Amino acid sequence: MNLEPGNGIRFFGRVYGATNAHTGFSAAMSRCDQPNSPVVDEVIDGIHYYIQDSDFWFFNGLDLEVSYDEAIDGPAYHFKPNDGSKLDAKASASH
Repeated sequence: MNLEPGNGIRFFGRVYGATNAHTGFSAAMSRCDQPNSPVVDEVIDGIHYYIQDSDFWFFNGLDLEVSYDEAIDGPAYHFKPNDGSKLDAKASASH
């Protein structure tokens, strides 16, 4: 993604697909240089990883883990409740 300090990655939900926490929605990310109304903004090595206020419904009560999936040559997303509870949905990463 050719990221440099000051750049950002926005995480959001999109209609279609599924995650281990959602049915009918999948997770996605895009490069956006300036966060717009972030409710979460984690800066690592100068890169902003954030969730905008308008997308908070998708992540509310959940922690997101993003890893690299070699099989699809792209990100895999996995959610877990941030209150220590377990999800009812079958655990599988969304792509």
